[in-house]
Amino acid sequence: MPSVTLSGRAFLRISGTDAETFLQSLITTNLPDLATGEIRPGALLTPQGKILFDFLICRDGDGAFLIETTDAQRDALLKRLTMYKLRAAVDLATVEGDTVAIAWDAPEAGAPQDGRFAKAGLLLSRRAGTGGGDDPALYDALRIGTGLVEAGQDYALGDAFPHDVLLDLTGGLSFRQGCYVGQEVVSRMQHRGTARRRPVIVTGEADLPATGTELLAGGKPIGTLGSVSGTRGLAIVRIDRAADAMHGSTPITADGMPVTVALPQWTGLAFPQETTEVPAQ
Repeated sequence: MPSVTLSGRAFLRISGTDAETFLQSLITTNLPDLATGEIRPGALLTPQGKILFDFLICRDGDGAFLIETTDAQRDALLKRLTMYKLRAAVDLATVEGDTVAIAWDAPEAGAPQDGRFAKAGLLLSRRAGTGGGDDPALYDALRIGTGLVEAGQDYALGDAFPHDVLLDLTGGLSFRQGCYVGQEVVSRMQHRGTARRRPVIVTGEADLPATGTELLAGGKPIGTLGSVSGTRGLAIVRIDRAADAMHGSTPITADGMPVTVALPQWTGLAFPQETTEVPAQ
């Protein structure tokens, strides 16, 4: 049972009689559907529909919620939530601790289950605190193989829509919960089918170059390498441009190295069969 401890994490607890109603009107996650013991991803968006903050959220007893985010985001996220609080009966508080314990294959009994991995058919537990001493790179390799991107490593906050990072498929985005910040833009993308950027698993014939390396097809950029683990990595790419390259037998390269790109199988997504150039998002 691999078990690792990740550092650089941070936590917020949102409690009070209005906690669920308050969050439901702000974030992308549909909270009435969130079961006890389940962790789901979520985001707070800009009015233009881009991800301003990303996090994981679970129930924390008595109508309260625990948000896990990065230490770089926590204070700004708390400030933004406080700005929206107004007269709501909500308490916002930081929670001590900066590590999470993650285990998979045989998840830790009683620890919440990460719903993102469950969507991909994997059992993985996650809780605040310290866990096993296995190399955290094992978790990165698992995440890369599953196609799950994270802010800071795979995309910049303020630069991606929820569809770009699979929130529509990992349980972090609802089209039935009513209004939240940025909801109109995201719903329009869903109903018009205009999402053109998606995460792909990148595979090279040797170790991939560093994070931040552009992926090129016919000399034109289609995306940028994010997390890398040996010969595999993640990138958010324009799938129409990647499809054009593959249909035309045009090599896709990273720093001159030929690579292949594949959409995560569990998503059911496919590259377009016929593509038409559209403006970048």
